[in-house]
Amino acid sequence: MQIQEEKLADTLVVKPLVKRIDASFAPEFKAVMLDRIGSGNVKILLELSEVDFIDSSGLGAIVSILKALAGRGGIAICGLRETVGAVFRLSHMDKIFRIFPSKEDALREFGTGK
Repeated sequence: MQIQEEKLADTLVVKPLVKRIDASFAPEFKAVMLDRIGSGNVKILLELSEVDFIDSSGLGAIVSILKALAGRGGIAICGLRETVGAVFRLSHMDKIFRIFPSKEDALREFGTGK
């Protein structure tokens, strides 16, 4: 799996190290994230700064992560490139997820504060 993970206080920071979150990456990404949630990580920050393309299967995987949290924690997203940010806006996912410009901003606002 091509992701970088870092635990900062009570937040799991996950950074996919791929350019595309699409049908070839999304199922494995979703499975790994559901495993992390099952292990007790309920506050998740997705840092998508390396990603320059996301399709509906990628968005679906992220929505599945949110649903798996079932109100027990939260998910935030940071570092969106313009192309990925446009997909979030066009699909209205920017209304569902807390999106921050940078990892530092997200950690400060999301509660970890590093």
